[in-house]
Amino acid sequence: MDLLTTDEAAAYLRLKERKLYELVATGAIPCTKITGRWLFPRAALDRWITSGLSWPAGMAPAEPPPIVGGSHDPLLEWALRESRCGLAMLAEGSEAGLARFRSGEVLAAAMHLHAAEQPDSDANVAAVSGEIGMKDIVLIGFVRREQGLLVKPGNPLRLTSLADVVQKRARMALRPPGAGAQLLLLTLLKQSGRALDDLVAATPPCPTGSDIAQAIQAGRADCGIATRSVAVAAGLGFVPLLWERFDLLLRQRDYFRPPLQKLLRFVGSAAMAARAADMHGYDLSEAGTVRFVP
Repeated sequence: MDLLTTDEAAAYLRLKERKLYELVATGAIPCTKITGRWLFPRAALDRWITSGLSWPAGMAPAEPPPIVGGSHDPLLEWALRESRCGLAMLAEGSEAGLARFRSGEVLAAAMHLHAAEQPDSDANVAAVSGEIGMKDIVLIGFVRREQGLLVKPGNPLRLTSLADVVQKRARMALRPPGAGAQLLLLTLLKQSGRALDDLVAATPPCPTGSDIAQAIQAGRADCGIATRSVAVAAGLGFVPLLWERFDLLLRQRDYFRPPLQKLLRFVGSAAMAARAADMHGYDLSEAGTVRFVP
């Protein structure tokens, strides 16, 4: 991952550092703070820039490619393949997927957002309601998932909460900025009066929950936030934290197109229910339902 320092990011964006700090303070720009320093992923900055593109009158954006961007989920990955819907998956994290969706780079975005300022809010709905460019969208429930701490088999450090992770100086595998699991971590830390700097971070960040599992198996990390299904598949211990909504964001015009209709029909199938039960940590009670339209 190409990370820019504050002065490098300011030069890249052709902004004064003071203006960059204002954007950071208001949460308007993708960034992360590691060991007291603000860092800016170049790829995320590129997506942030393109997400704000304005289209001239009469010029329609190109049809999005048949890709589901956003957050990674093992059950979604399986459903895309087994439904034969013809959609590919580009897993980069919830906020990255949302940015690509805004700019028309993906047909749909998988998301599980969390807001530290409003931890009990429906963050997925809040993120897409009220935006100028989100007047023709529909948010479809995919699953509810159980998130928690992945730990080594037998949980040798006896971790039961994030407070234990901080107190016992356990090495925490992190996700990239903007990933739903990373947003969840920041939300839970704020609720407990802690900050990201209080953790012993295992670097580099892990692109997916499966990569967190591999980091723990390899001995590079002691724990990390991911779903129960990832823990079960990897043979790791799991400390439950909460259940969250995992949704698919689409344009209303695309909802009726054959690839997404094929996927949504499959979501309600017996095969999907059986697979979810085998993987553990999934609730399909809202699968395929319309959760929000403007």
